[in-house]
Amino acid sequence: MKKNKQKRSPCPVNFALETFGDVWSLLIVRDIINSHKSTYGEFLDSDENISTNILADRLVRLEEVGVLKKTKDKKDKRKDRYTLTQKGIDLYPIILEMMLWGAKYDPQAPVPKEFIARAKKNRGELIKEKQDGVLKFM
Repeated sequence: MKKNKQKRSPCPVNFALETFGDVWSLLIVRDIINSHKSTYGEFLDSDENISTNILADRLVRLEEVGVLKKTKDKKDKRKDRYTLTQKGIDLYPIILEMMLWGAKYDPQAPVPKEFIARAKKNRGELIKEKQDGVLKFM
């Protein structure tokens, strides 16, 4: 989504979907939060086998809409690192709910029962812990 692109409607659900409403964008955010991935190569190695052109497009788009920030790697200036902005970190509650929904309806989802129990017992604490954990890797 280009910065100057016209929104389809003023609906907040529409805004959210236009910002990150495709499979790949949320999986990139998931990988940053859950696996602390931050480089193009690390995202490319994810289980879902994203194609190189789609990954490049989504990284640009997520940066354009303010979900990601791109910086040069401190050790290897040829590499870019992607971190979440506060806008991106604020997506974690949505991703958590999607994980719990997926675990409920997909019996093969690899979500530990302890994690599900903890999320159900105290979502707020888990969300804060994950969000704070992302900030440590920035």
